[in-house]
Amino acid sequence: MLTIWVNEQLDPGGLMYACIASRSEALARDCHESFQQNLTPEQIRLGWIARLRTVTSWDEVPVNSLNLG
Repeated sequence: MLTIWVNEQLDPGGLMYACIASRSEALARDCHESFQQNLTPEQIRLGWIARLRTVTSWDEVPVNSLNLG
């Protein structure tokens, strides 16, 4: 089964601010940690989130994502 790791940073309205996809779990977890650390206390208070999820097809990856090999 194909596993693609998708990192998303979302604003309070649910709009995607940044998205990075990778087949590497280690790379994805590092990226997710960076996304979380880069959220300011003000952004967190306002409802910004960093989300890490998996999908099984490139068709499920948001079109504006950066693909890290």
